[in-house]
Amino acid sequence: MTAQDAKDLHPSCPGSCSGAGRSLTRRGLLRAGRGAALGILPGLAVPPVLAQGPLRITHAFGEILLPEPPRRVVSLGFQTQDTLLALGVQPVAVRRWYGDQPASIWPWAQPFLSGSLPVELPTEISVEQVAALAPDLIVGIGSGITPAQYALLSRIAPVLMHAPGQAVSTPWAVLTRSLGLALGRQELAEERIGQAQGLIDAARARHPGWEGRTARIAYAFGGEVGAYAREDTRGAFLAELGFVVPPLPAQALRRGFYGVLSPEDLSPLEVDLLIWMTSESSAAITNIPMRRFLRAHREGREILVSCMVAGALSFGSILSVPYALAALEAEIVAALDGDPATPVASAVRSGLAP
Repeated sequence: MTAQDAKDLHPSCPGSCSGAGRSLTRRGLLRAGRGAALGILPGLAVPPVLAQGPLRITHAFGEILLPEPPRRVVSLGFQTQDTLLALGVQPVAVRRWYGDQPASIWPWAQPFLSGSLPVELPTEISVEQVAALAPDLIVGIGSGITPAQYALLSRIAPVLMHAPGQAVSTPWAVLTRSLGLALGRQELAEERIGQAQGLIDAARARHPGWEGRTARIAYAFGGEVGAYAREDTRGAFLAELGFVVPPLPAQALRRGFYGVLSPEDLSPLEVDLLIWMTSESSAAITNIPMRRFLRAHREGREILVSCMVAGALSFGSILSVPYALAALEAEIVAALDGDPATPVASAVRSGLAP
């Protein structure tokens, strides 16, 4: 994802997310969604496991050499702060993406903070600002930096990038393992992955009827209607729950992870479960003329996510995926129970219900 992608697809959210960045307590996390369904809780800081000699890591832009586990980490990836915090490492700085959260730390990650907030860096990277922070590791996975920027930043500290073939999106478990390795916290990384995967597996076991059903996450804002591909974090979320995310038409695909649809042809949204995101009022969706012909609309199988849940889906991190699952499970159940008369709460509130 490039900085332009971040700007294009995530304009500032409306008031539903403003002021929502109040720090959540451990009790607050447990109460969210389905109580203990969030499952991943902050624990005591885990000391890094010292590597036997320098650690070499190969990535898409080359390789880095880490003489010892890093202590001062700058997070330039748009979502990598979540994974760092889950691994017990508070970044010295975080790059701003979108939203109105303190230091770009969203509610699902706030309980993992310790001490003062990280420095919030602007979306447009300033090499001078990064250098002033004196990092010993820069996380560039999911940052969209160019080879030229990588070369400049590498003069400051090792820059960890994505693995080859993962430029569009790095799955949350792969990202967690990559950072666990770089930080000398592989054991904790596997523990966190097991916790999150356990929640996903449990949801699939509770709802075997989801397996093989088609689903899509679509968006509407700025007069544009589009949908996210299977390769994007939002499509991956649905696939992990057993849903099939159909390929988007090649002519609609943009930058490999989303597609722009013609308002006159919404056929890519003909799925069993349709989840909407918008940074505007629900009128951005209800005013789409051809939407009323979609089967998902006529049969009451639409969901409109809140700004906060949209953020969790967009982050697609080891902390935000359980948050999104806890928030959406009951809505998905209502949408797919086979009875069009069953109300889907978000669709009723927003006026999307038929």
